[in-house]
Amino acid sequence: MAVQVVAALVVEDGKFMICQRPAHKARGLLWEFVGGKVEPGETKEQALVRECREELGVTVAPGDVFMEVDHVYPDITIHLTLFRAAIAAGRPQRLEHADIRFIAPADIPNYPFCPADAAILARIEEGL
Repeated sequence: MAVQVVAALVVEDGKFMICQRPAHKARGLLWEFVGGKVEPGETKEQALVRECREELGVTVAPGDVFMEVDHVYPDITIHLTLFRAAIAAGRPQRLEHADIRFIAPADIPNYPFCPADAAILARIEEGL
């Protein structure tokens, strides 16, 4: 059974936020969207708010779903729901990630992303 995972597509001034995974975690140093697993009893939106608070120290306001993807990694199968989200309070801090950046869609090829994000990135390249 797939693990339910949520992530945030935070867009500011035509650029979107990406986070670099810590070196010691699975898929270390690859880039991804901020987020994580949905815990039992949480809605996807509640999980997104909690994960962004834990990982970036910000409060986000989840919007509509940008895209959903299923991906099978060697160690885990995920169902990823990517929400459009806006930062409602706080400034992103590197509480868990190695780095945080805002990049333009044209910059996507310059960053090695987690494989689960490939279809999402292709859609972002078509336009935010």
